Amino acid sequence: MSTDSTKRFSDRVANYVKYRPGYPGEIIDYLEKACDLKPGSVIADIGAGTGIFTKLLLEKGYKVYGVEPNDPMREEADRQLSQFSGYHSMTGTADKTGLATKSIDLIVCAQAFHWFNTAEAKAEFQRILKPGGKAALIWNNRDVEADAFATAYDALLKTLSGGDYEKINHQNLNTADFERFYKNGQYVLTKFPNQQIFDFEQLAGRAFSSSYVPAEDTEAGKAFKAELKKVFDTHQQGGKVVFKYDTEVHLGEV
Repeated sequence: MSTDSTKRFSDRVANYVKYRPGYPGEIIDYLEKACDLKPGSVIADIGAGTGIFTKLLLEKGYKVYGVEPNDPMREEADRQLSQFSGYHSMTGTADKTGLATKSIDLIVCAQAFHWFNTAEAKAEFQRILKPGGKAALIWNNRDVEADAFATAYDALLKTLSGGDYEKINHQNLNTADFERFYKNGQYVLTKFPNQQIFDFEQLAGRAFSSSYVPAEDTEAGKAFKAELKKVFDTHQQGGKVVFKYDTEVHLGEV
Protein backbone atom coordinates (compact mmCIF):
# COMPACT_ATOMS: atom_id res chain seq x y z
CA MET A 1 0.00 0.00 0.00
CA SER A 2 1.62 3.22 -1.17
CA THR A 3 2.58 5.84 1.39
CA ASP A 4 2.68 8.52 -1.35
CA SER A 5 -0.78 10.09 -1.35
CA THR A 6 -0.46 10.98 -5.04
CA LYS A 7 -0.06 7.29 -5.96
CA ARG A 8 -2.37 5.51 -3.54
CA PHE A 9 -5.23 5.11 -6.03
CA SER A 10 -3.20 3.97 -9.04
CA ASP A 11 -4.47 0.38 -8.71
CA ARG A 12 -8.02 1.41 -7.73
CA VAL A 13 -9.19 3.32 -10.80
CA ALA A 14 -11.64 0.76 -12.22
CA ASN A 15 -13.43 0.26 -8.89
CA TYR A 16 -13.30 4.00 -8.23
CA VAL A 17 -15.12 4.77 -11.47
CA LYS A 18 -17.74 2.04 -11.05
CA TYR A 19 -18.50 2.17 -7.35
CA ARG A 20 -17.71 5.54 -5.80
CA PRO A 21 -20.81 7.62 -5.03
CA GLY A 22 -21.83 10.59 -7.08
CA TYR A 23 -22.93 13.88 -5.52
CA PRO A 24 -26.44 15.30 -5.10
CA GLY A 25 -27.27 17.73 -7.90
CA GLU A 26 -28.48 20.23 -5.33
CA ILE A 27 -24.84 20.93 -4.47
CA ILE A 28 -24.27 22.61 -7.83
CA ASP A 29 -27.39 24.74 -7.39
CA TYR A 30 -26.15 25.72 -3.94
CA LEU A 31 -22.67 26.65 -5.17
CA GLU A 32 -24.08 28.67 -8.06
CA LYS A 33 -26.10 30.82 -5.68
CA ALA A 34 -23.60 31.01 -2.83
CA CYS A 35 -20.66 31.85 -5.13
CA ASP A 36 -22.59 33.97 -7.65
CA LEU A 37 -21.38 31.79 -10.51
CA LYS A 38 -22.18 33.03 -14.01
CA PRO A 39 -21.64 31.78 -17.57
CA GLY A 40 -17.91 32.02 -18.08
CA SER A 41 -16.99 31.43 -14.44
CA VAL A 42 -13.76 29.46 -14.09
CA ILE A 43 -13.52 26.62 -11.58
CA ALA A 44 -10.54 24.57 -10.42
CA ASP A 45 -11.24 21.04 -9.21
CA ILE A 46 -8.17 20.26 -7.09
CA GLY A 47 -7.56 16.54 -6.60
CA ALA A 48 -10.09 15.90 -9.36
CA GLY A 49 -9.44 12.16 -9.45
CA THR A 50 -11.48 10.45 -12.17
CA GLY A 51 -13.64 13.55 -12.61
CA ILE A 52 -16.82 12.53 -10.77
CA PHE A 53 -17.49 16.04 -9.42
CA THR A 54 -15.81 17.75 -12.39
CA LYS A 55 -18.46 16.31 -14.69
CA LEU A 56 -21.30 17.94 -12.72
CA LEU A 57 -19.68 21.34 -13.24
CA LEU A 58 -18.98 20.73 -16.92
CA GLU A 59 -22.58 19.71 -17.51
CA LYS A 60 -23.56 23.18 -16.31
CA GLY A 61 -21.29 24.75 -18.91
CA TYR A 62 -18.48 26.02 -16.70
CA LYS A 63 -14.81 26.11 -17.65
CA VAL A 64 -13.15 23.63 -15.30
CA TYR A 65 -9.49 22.87 -14.68
CA GLY A 66 -9.17 19.35 -13.32
CA VAL A 67 -5.91 19.28 -11.34
CA GLU A 68 -4.78 15.74 -10.49
CA PRO A 69 -1.28 14.36 -9.73
CA ASN A 70 -2.11 10.67 -10.18
CA ASP A 71 -1.60 9.66 -13.81
CA PRO A 72 -4.05 6.71 -14.01
CA MET A 73 -6.78 8.73 -12.27
CA ARG A 74 -6.26 11.79 -14.48
CA GLU A 75 -6.10 9.70 -17.65
CA GLU A 76 -9.44 8.13 -16.75
CA ALA A 77 -10.92 11.61 -16.21
CA ASP A 78 -9.60 12.61 -19.63
CA ARG A 79 -11.39 9.62 -21.19
CA GLN A 80 -14.62 10.40 -19.36
CA LEU A 81 -14.66 14.15 -19.97
CA SER A 82 -12.96 14.75 -23.32
CA GLN A 83 -16.29 15.57 -24.97
CA PHE A 84 -16.69 18.71 -22.85
CA SER A 85 -15.15 21.81 -24.45
CA GLY A 86 -14.81 23.43 -21.03
CA TYR A 87 -12.62 20.68 -19.62
CA HIS A 88 -8.92 21.36 -19.11
CA SER A 89 -6.73 18.58 -17.72
CA MET A 90 -3.83 19.62 -15.48
CA THR A 91 -1.00 17.56 -14.03
CA GLY A 92 -0.43 19.26 -10.70
CA THR A 93 -0.74 19.14 -6.95
CA ALA A 94 -2.62 21.29 -4.47
CA ASP A 95 0.49 23.29 -3.63
CA LYS A 96 1.71 23.48 -7.25
CA THR A 97 -1.37 23.61 -9.46
CA GLY A 98 0.21 25.24 -12.51
CA LEU A 99 -2.73 27.65 -12.70
CA ALA A 100 -2.36 31.39 -13.30
CA THR A 101 -2.47 33.88 -10.43
CA LYS A 102 -5.96 35.29 -9.71
CA SER A 103 -7.53 33.18 -12.48
CA ILE A 104 -10.09 31.09 -10.56
CA ASP A 105 -13.60 32.04 -9.39
CA LEU A 106 -14.18 28.89 -7.31
CA ILE A 107 -12.02 26.03 -6.07
CA VAL A 108 -13.68 22.70 -5.34
CA CYS A 109 -12.02 19.75 -3.59
CA ALA A 110 -14.28 16.71 -3.67
CA GLN A 111 -13.16 13.85 -1.43
CA ALA A 112 -9.62 15.22 -1.52
CA PHE A 113 -8.72 17.98 0.94
CA HIS A 114 -7.60 15.60 3.71
CA TRP A 115 -4.70 14.58 1.44
CA PHE A 116 -3.29 18.11 1.25
CA ASN A 117 -4.39 20.03 4.33
CA THR A 118 -1.16 22.07 4.43
CA ALA A 119 -0.04 25.69 4.69
CA GLU A 120 1.50 25.35 1.22
CA ALA A 121 -1.82 24.33 -0.32
CA LYS A 122 -3.59 27.24 1.40
CA ALA A 123 -1.02 29.67 0.01
CA GLU A 124 -1.49 28.24 -3.48
CA PHE A 125 -5.28 28.54 -3.22
CA GLN A 126 -4.91 32.17 -2.16
CA ARG A 127 -2.65 32.79 -5.14
CA ILE A 128 -4.93 31.35 -7.83
CA LEU A 129 -8.28 32.63 -6.52
CA LYS A 130 -9.70 35.88 -7.81
CA PRO A 131 -10.51 38.49 -5.12
CA GLY A 132 -13.64 37.28 -3.33
CA GLY A 133 -13.30 33.78 -4.76
CA LYS A 134 -14.20 30.86 -2.51
CA ALA A 135 -13.19 27.27 -1.87
CA ALA A 136 -15.65 24.40 -1.39
CA LEU A 137 -14.36 21.35 0.48
CA ILE A 138 -16.73 18.46 -0.21
CA TRP A 139 -17.06 14.91 1.13
CA ASN A 140 -19.52 12.09 0.93
CA ASN A 141 -19.32 11.45 4.65
CA ARG A 142 -20.46 7.89 5.36
CA ASP A 143 -22.84 7.73 8.33
CA VAL A 144 -21.07 5.11 10.41
CA GLU A 145 -23.98 4.93 12.87
CA ALA A 146 -26.85 4.88 10.36
CA ASP A 147 -27.77 1.26 11.14
CA ALA A 148 -26.30 -2.07 12.24
CA PHE A 149 -24.71 -2.66 8.83
CA ALA A 150 -22.97 0.72 8.85
CA THR A 151 -21.59 0.06 12.33
CA ALA A 152 -20.37 -3.43 11.39
CA TYR A 153 -18.74 -2.20 8.17
CA ASP A 154 -16.90 0.55 10.02
CA ALA A 155 -15.69 -1.94 12.63
CA LEU A 156 -14.39 -4.19 9.84
CA LEU A 157 -12.39 -1.32 8.34
CA LYS A 158 -10.86 -0.54 11.72
CA THR A 159 -9.95 -4.19 12.28
CA LEU A 160 -8.56 -5.20 8.87
CA SER A 161 -7.00 -2.08 7.36
CA GLY A 162 -3.80 -2.44 9.38
CA GLY A 163 -4.46 0.92 11.06
CA ASP A 164 -4.48 2.75 7.72
CA TYR A 165 -8.21 3.56 7.88
CA GLU A 166 -7.99 5.42 11.16
CA LYS A 167 -4.74 7.10 10.11
CA ILE A 168 -6.00 8.70 6.89
CA ASN A 169 -9.79 8.78 7.30
CA HIS A 170 -11.02 12.21 6.20
CA GLN A 171 -13.32 12.27 9.21
CA ASN A 172 -10.20 12.91 11.29
CA LEU A 173 -10.46 16.54 10.16
CA ASN A 174 -12.04 18.77 12.78
CA THR A 175 -13.32 22.31 13.24
CA ALA A 176 -9.83 23.61 14.01
CA ASP A 177 -8.57 22.35 10.63
CA PHE A 178 -11.28 24.22 8.77
CA GLU A 179 -10.93 27.38 10.84
CA ARG A 180 -7.20 27.37 10.15
CA PHE A 181 -7.78 26.95 6.42
CA TYR A 182 -10.52 29.51 5.84
CA LYS A 183 -10.03 33.28 5.96
CA ASN A 184 -10.57 34.57 9.51
CA GLY A 185 -11.79 31.08 10.40
CA GLN A 186 -15.10 31.78 8.68
CA TYR A 187 -16.93 29.17 6.62
CA VAL A 188 -20.41 27.71 6.14
CA LEU A 189 -21.11 23.98 6.48
CA THR A 190 -24.08 22.64 4.49
CA LYS A 191 -25.19 19.00 4.33
CA PHE A 192 -27.12 17.05 1.70
CA PRO A 193 -28.44 13.46 2.02
CA ASN A 194 -26.97 10.84 -0.30
CA GLN A 195 -26.91 7.04 -0.54
CA GLN A 196 -25.85 3.99 -2.55
CA ILE A 197 -27.56 0.59 -2.70
CA PHE A 198 -25.31 -2.44 -3.25
CA ASP A 199 -25.43 -6.16 -3.83
CA PHE A 200 -22.36 -7.99 -2.53
CA GLU A 201 -20.13 -7.59 -5.58
CA GLN A 202 -20.95 -3.88 -5.72
CA LEU A 203 -20.23 -3.56 -2.01
CA ALA A 204 -16.89 -5.28 -2.50
CA GLY A 205 -16.08 -2.97 -5.40
CA ARG A 206 -16.91 0.05 -3.27
CA ALA A 207 -14.73 -1.25 -0.44
CA PHE A 208 -11.76 -1.99 -2.68
CA SER A 209 -11.98 1.49 -4.23
CA SER A 210 -10.72 2.81 -0.87
CA SER A 211 -6.98 3.21 -0.52
CA TYR A 212 -6.95 1.96 3.07
CA VAL A 213 -8.46 -1.43 2.18
CA PRO A 214 -5.88 -4.11 1.25
CA ALA A 215 -5.65 -4.71 -2.50
CA GLU A 216 -8.10 -7.38 -3.62
CA ASP A 217 -5.47 -9.72 -5.11
CA THR A 218 -3.41 -9.93 -1.90
CA GLU A 219 -3.85 -12.41 0.94
CA ALA A 220 -4.94 -9.56 3.19
CA GLY A 221 -7.45 -8.47 0.56
CA LYS A 222 -8.89 -11.97 0.25
CA ALA A 223 -9.25 -12.17 4.03
CA PHE A 224 -10.97 -8.78 4.04
CA LYS A 225 -13.42 -9.87 1.33
CA ALA A 226 -14.30 -13.04 3.25
CA GLU A 227 -15.09 -11.02 6.38
CA LEU A 228 -17.00 -8.47 4.30
CA LYS A 229 -19.19 -11.28 2.95
CA LYS A 230 -20.06 -12.27 6.52
CA VAL A 231 -21.06 -8.68 7.31
CA PHE A 232 -23.13 -8.50 4.15
CA ASP A 233 -24.89 -11.82 4.77
CA THR A 234 -25.78 -10.77 8.31
CA HIS A 235 -27.26 -7.41 7.38
CA GLN A 236 -28.54 -7.65 3.80
CA GLN A 237 -32.21 -7.23 3.09
CA GLY A 238 -33.43 -8.63 -0.20
CA GLY A 239 -29.83 -9.14 -1.29
CA LYS A 240 -28.94 -5.47 -0.78
CA VAL A 241 -27.34 -3.14 1.74
CA VAL A 242 -27.42 0.65 1.84
CA PHE A 243 -24.54 3.08 2.28
CA LYS A 244 -25.95 6.28 3.76
CA TYR A 245 -24.00 9.53 3.51
CA ASP A 246 -24.18 13.13 4.57
CA THR A 247 -22.60 14.98 1.67
CA GLU A 248 -20.86 17.88 3.42
CA VAL A 249 -19.86 21.15 1.77
CA HIS A 250 -17.56 23.55 3.63
CA LEU A 251 -17.55 26.90 1.83
CA GLY A 252 -15.72 30.17 2.43
CA GLU A 253 -12.90 32.47 1.35
CA VAL A 254 -9.34 31.34 1.90
